[in-house]
Amino acid sequence: MVTIGIDPGTATTGYGIIRENLDGSLDTITYGVIITSSDLPMPKRLQVIHQELSEIIYLHQPDHGAVEKLFFHRNVTTAISVGQGRGVALLALAQANTPVAEYTPLEIKQAVAGYGAADKNQVQQMVRALLGLNEIPRPDDAADALAIAICHLHSAKMNAIYQDETQP
Repeated sequence: MVTIGIDPGTATTGYGIIRENLDGSLDTITYGVIITSSDLPMPKRLQVIHQELSEIIYLHQPDHGAVEKLFFHRNVTTAISVGQGRGVALLALAQANTPVAEYTPLEIKQAVAGYGAADKNQVQQMVRALLGLNEIPRPDDAADALAIAICHLHSAKMNAIYQDETQP
């Protein structure tokens, strides 16, 4: 199963695409960031994010998408900006008919590092280890996107097990 994880934002949107193999191992397909200039008006920034995400989705044809849920910050302006980036990411996935799951930062930390209070470095080290990478993916937004994709694969596996156990 190929999954794209998206860490939304309007200045920087991280993406990471991974494949889960039949033996349960994970392979990194690609990761990176989409950066928009603060000199651009917001509608143009959102258009750039949408176009680039749509191209990445078209190129790699993920089976599933996972997006970080909005974590409300004290700064309302930042929350609104992240929300706009989330909306564009969700739209790009929906237009590609890619099923989407959403996860909170707590759920992502629990799935990747084993507990919800993990710090950024612990999550990044686990992303590196789980994907067999030589170093932590950079920039941080790309590492976060890979963590979101890993969270989805682990959650989907657990949900499938749960469904099997609850079926008569």
